[in-house]
Amino acid sequence: MATFVLVHGGGHGGWCYQSVARQLRSAGHDVYTPTLTGLGERSHLVSKDVNLDVQITDVVNVLEFEDLHDVVLVGHSYGGMVITGVADRATDRIGHLVFLDAANPEDGQSLVDVAGPMMEAARSASRVVDGVELVLFPGNDPMGFYGVTDPDQIAWMKPKLTPHPWACFEQKLVLHNESEMRKLPQSHIVCSETLPFRDVEKLTAESDGRVWDIDTGHDLMISEPMAVTELLLRVV
Repeated sequence: MATFVLVHGGGHGGWCYQSVARQLRSAGHDVYTPTLTGLGERSHLVSKDVNLDVQITDVVNVLEFEDLHDVVLVGHSYGGMVITGVADRATDRIGHLVFLDAANPEDGQSLVDVAGPMMEAARSASRVVDGVELVLFPGNDPMGFYGVTDPDQIAWMKPKLTPHPWACFEQKLVLHNESEMRKLPQSHIVCSETLPFRDVEKLTAESDGRVWDIDTGHDLMISEPMAVTELLLRVV
């Protein structure tokens, strides 16, 4: 039995992993799907103090308070920033990192540094609400970016999407235990359309060849949950 902690990306919440989590649990594994502060069912906690560090702490606290070890830590999209920070702070609790069409940052990088054009496009539609700059408001453009085309899936996810504090994307990741964290095994599951924009040679070297692609859009845990689950089970 393995323990999975599935971390969502920008504008989402733990809800986005419902189907994948259900399948993993059916296979006999423990699964946690935390929602980051300020998003999803925790959107009432949004404030100007919510940033990348806060959301890294969200997941570190799950590992510590649930007393989890040898965790398969999965991060989707912006969640790649979060799981990299978590692995740096709680290295001894992580067994494997899985980047799910995710950012794969270096020390000192922000998501703006990793995915500049996309983040510039996101910020162009930002709004300030109660003193907090927010991006990724639910609407037609984010739905296109997420790559979900099935009408039933869109109808299911659209009411659950929430805007994301811009500070999370702008704050640079600071690693303190990088040499040990980089020794953790990692795998990469990406969607085919983003593969040409990735340094596949680098990812392949870092993951001992564990780079897989699924022919679907960015929110592959929603559009292709069975394929994602099968690859996560291959990891363990």
